[in-house]
Order: sequence, then C-alpha cells, then structure tokens
Amino acid sequence: MTHVVTFPGLGLEFTLNRVAFTIPIIDRPVYWYGIIIVSGLLLAVYLCMRWAPRFGIVPDHILDMMLFAVPAALVAIRAYYVIFNLSLYQREDGSLDWEAILRYSDGGLAIYGAIISSVIVLLIFCKVRKINFLAFADVGVHGLFIGQLIGRWGNFMNVEAYGSATTLPWRMCSESIAAEMFSKGYVDQAGYEAILSGTLGVHPTFFYESAWNFVGLILVYFLGKKWRRYDGECFLFYLAWYGLGRAWIEGLRTDSLYLFVGSSIRVSQLVAAVCFVVAGGILLYNRFRPHDKNNLYVNRLKAQQEQAEETKED
Repeated sequence: MTHVVTFPGLGLEFTLNRVAFTIPIIDRPVYWYGIIIVSGLLLAVYLCMRWAPRFGIVPDHILDMMLFAVPAALVAIRAYYVIFNLSLYQREDGSLDWEAILRYSDGGLAIYGAIISSVIVLLIFCKVRKINFLAFADVGVHGLFIGQLIGRWGNFMNVEAYGSATTLPWRMCSESIAAEMFSKGYVDQAGYEAILSGTLGVHPTFFYESAWNFVGLILVYFLGKKWRRYDGECFLFYLAWYGLGRAWIEGLRTDSLYLFVGSSIRVSQLVAAVCFVVAGGILLYNRFRPHDKNNLYVNRLKAQQEQAEETKED
C-alpha cells in the first residue's frame, strides 16, 4: 500500500510504499518495517560487541545472549500487545483466535514486551555464565537505544504511531491519517478536511521518540566511556531517560494500549513513569554516594588477570 505523507509546514512530501520488494518465487512481499527493524538489530549487536570490552564483557557473549533474547523478544513483543488488547483477538464465544494472534503481519507490537523479556533472559544468561548482570546491562542498553531510534522509522514507513491533531510547523498529514483520525472520532468533518488540506496535521511521535533515543544514545555512550562510576549506572540512566521521554510522548499518541477496556490509564505511559521515578530516584541517591571505580566489574577482572600473571611469573 502506498501513502503520500506531507509535512506542509516544512515543505516536505514523501511517497511511501510499505513493501520494499517481492520475492518472485514465492510471491512474498518484504516490508520496509521488517528491513528497518532487522537493520537496527544488526547495528545494535555490532556496536555493542565493539563497546563490550570497556564493560568487562566478552564480545562473543553478546552473540550468545542474542540467540536466546531475540526469540524471546519476538514472543514477548506480541504477547504484551495482545494481553492489553485481548478483545481484538477473541471470537464471539470468548475463545482466543490464535491464528489472528500469530499473524504478525497485521501489526500490533509493543516495545516494552521486548524490554521486559530481554531483562529476564539476561538475568538467566548472566546467572548461568557467571557474568555480572549490571555490567552486561550497561552495554546492552546502548543496543536498546540504537534499535529503538532506528526501528521507529519503520513506523514512519507504515504511517503509524503518530499523535493527536496539531497545527505545529512539523505537523504530518496524509489521506490515511485523516481517515483514521475521523473514523476514531479524534477529529470531526472539518478536521478531516483540514488534514487533507494540510492546515491541520498530527504529531509525528515516531520522530519524537527516535530523536529522544538518539540523544539518549549520545549521553549513555559518554556515560559508559568516561563517567560511569558503578555497574548498572548506564542501565539506570536508560530506564530513567527512556521512561521520561516515553511518558510524555505516549500521552500524545492515538494508538495507546490501555490498562483495561474503558480505562483512561495508558499502559506504556504508566510503566514509563514508574521507570523514570524509580530509576531516576536511584540515580539521584547514588550521585551523592562515594563510589570506588576499582569496584567496577571490568576493573575487578583486570585486577584478577594482573594478579594471575604475577602469580605465574613467581
């Protein structure tokens, strides 16, 4: 499906086709969304492997962990969405429509499902391999920032994950946006016509989140390279930074998951706010506590290696 998306206030226009190409032999479409998500994943893994040694993590451990984390995330990212939209996947008799649940091509994925599953998998992986969880998490959040800032452009190709109506100069417009906003009651007939004409548009929340994660990546990179004082500091920063951004961005979106049918509480906004408050509070508390960098996992490993080498020489 092709969409013409415009940003009238910026003088920009894009013709977007969800399908990148079709595999001739099986006549199977390959979507830009999938290509962008996979590209973000590969770049995240590559860069995390490069940066892993500064956290005391063996680069190959990144690949080993991903063998378990990716399948788990594919299940969790869908399960999270389905759980909070269960009515969409129930038949008239109340039974679950498993065919619809497993049809990923229809859309319906939630990033918090992947984040939660990744933390669980990492906890188990580090326990089995006897690796410091917080040190591994510190490098891992770099990958989360990378994957999310790139992955949100898949939403742009699908013309989804946008926000409420606005007249801001960077408002986003398209015929499909106008139709959906009207059908869901977010705008009336006049608003529908205004979106078509370009005088009214919607918040490009996909871009807000991508840009927010880009800034977060820069900050966490320097935190991990120069300023980190204890294991888990980058992990806490990610939870606080992403939580703060997602909390306000989610409030603008028109496709939020709600706690239950009829509720006004947005699930992702609630989770984001809790992450920000808890992680931000711990970061603030630790800021006023003394920390010995020699206790960092990477420095302890170096000390052990040096001691082992001295023992061999003796």
